[in-house]
Amino acid sequence: MPYVLLAAAIAAEVAGTTAMKFSDGFTKLWPSLGTLVGYLVAFTLLAQTLKSMSVGTAYAIWSGAGTAAIAAIGMVFLGESANAVKLAGIALVIGGVLLLNLGGSH
Repeated sequence: MPYVLLAAAIAAEVAGTTAMKFSDGFTKLWPSLGTLVGYLVAFTLLAQTLKSMSVGTAYAIWSGAGTAAIAAIGMVFLGESANAVKLAGIALVIGGVLLLNLGGSH
């Protein structure tokens, strides 16, 4: 169950960050509210996740998956450049999260 909550927290954070892109510096109401709601939901779900998962593992997955997802959304949907360096960066983020989880307490 903690991984389901964590996945939902990641999705909410990614939605909030994507809405922020469209908020035009918080000058547009609906995207600004979407950002606020996305982050409120994300942190609430992350807090619930931390009841049963170590903070290092949860945060590594949350931040790493969110970073990789936002970078991919930027490249695929928002016209940001995609090149070998960016793709390698995403791979390194994912690899770092995997290494942290392999080294976690069991």
